[in-house]
Amino acid sequence: MANSSRAEPAAALFLCLFAVQASVIALSPVLPEVAADFGVSTATAGQLRSVSGLVAGLTAVAMGRLSGRLGLRELLLAGLAVLAAGALLSAAAPAFALLAAAQVALGAGIAMVLSGGLAAAAEWSAPEQRARVLSWALLGQPFAWIVGMPAIGLLGGLSWRWGWLAVPFLAGVLAFAAVARRPADGRREPPVGAWRLLRRDRRVAGWALGELFAWSAWAGTLVFAGALFVESYGASTAAAGFLLGLAAVAYLPGNMLARRHVESSARLLVAAAPPLAATIVVVFGAWRPALGVSAALLALLAFVAAARTIAGSALGLEVCAQRRVFAMRIRTAATQFGYLLGSALGGIALAAGGYGALGAVFAVMFLLAAAPHLAALPRWTHRR
Repeated sequence: MANSSRAEPAAALFLCLFAVQASVIALSPVLPEVAADFGVSTATAGQLRSVSGLVAGLTAVAMGRLSGRLGLRELLLAGLAVLAAGALLSAAAPAFALLAAAQVALGAGIAMVLSGGLAAAAEWSAPEQRARVLSWALLGQPFAWIVGMPAIGLLGGLSWRWGWLAVPFLAGVLAFAAVARRPADGRREPPVGAWRLLRRDRRVAGWALGELFAWSAWAGTLVFAGALFVESYGASTAAAGFLLGLAAVAYLPGNMLARRHVESSARLLVAAAPPLAATIVVVFGAWRPALGVSAALLALLAFVAAARTIAGSALGLEVCAQRRVFAMRIRTAATQFGYLLGSALGGIALAAGGYGALGAVFAVMFLLAAAPHLAALPRWTHRR
């Protein structure tokens, strides 16, 4: 029974984060079809992801009162219901404006599920199992990329609407059923505002700033990596998608390896991984001798990013041990705003200086992500 009790939260939270990521990527493989169906440009259709990302970030920052009233189980159930409803509305949207409105629901659901799911990884597990449960929860996101992208693309041959039903909607329903089996939580967090807590605790503020910069650099690289493959090597869209999928596969061993050390060395990992990632992304942007070399560099970057991601999440749960939902709300906001900031700065760098400048900008952001943790490392080492 002990093994099954440990497996149950890990499986439920894996499904939660799978559903979140499936909602994030659902438009990517079928964006031209969506644009053609509604008579808008592909660029305009691409702003739908910005809508859900912005709403998710704002919701994560502002949901203090909601997380104060609901336990983790109830927060996750509410978020999964909203997320599934957003996916269903997306599939049924008869007009582009209604599809955009559905992304608002998706963004709110993403914030609630991502914040609650990662906090639950700590609350629903014994201390000695915490790294394992957190690791399995975080693996839901790359698995959604690996499984969801081909499934949505395949169903897109029939209609882009089927992808919404078969992947994010179905994943949301399965996750809802898994979480509903959990007992209700009695613990609530005080509904204190996010900005007040960040101003009050420099450790938390430094961690949050590091997460924002790291996610901006990593997400921005993902946004433009496919274009680098196509424009630098003349790769087909299908080939670029395949190589991005391979990068997601490389994410898995990075996660699994880092979880062995995250309990004892989370601060060290979040301080050391970004400089390594900065080196890789500079080379990725500036040195493009062959498609295979660039694909290998992206996979290596994904490996390092996975280790930094689990370490950053574990560190947030540690520095906010009494306010874990708050910590994961901040992480969720950093993730979503990171996509927006990375896309914006990457676009400016690409227009100004090409892929070499793009890599240099993301390298600086990775280094900025390490700065708060490098500054705190001597004090942390002394305490240990």
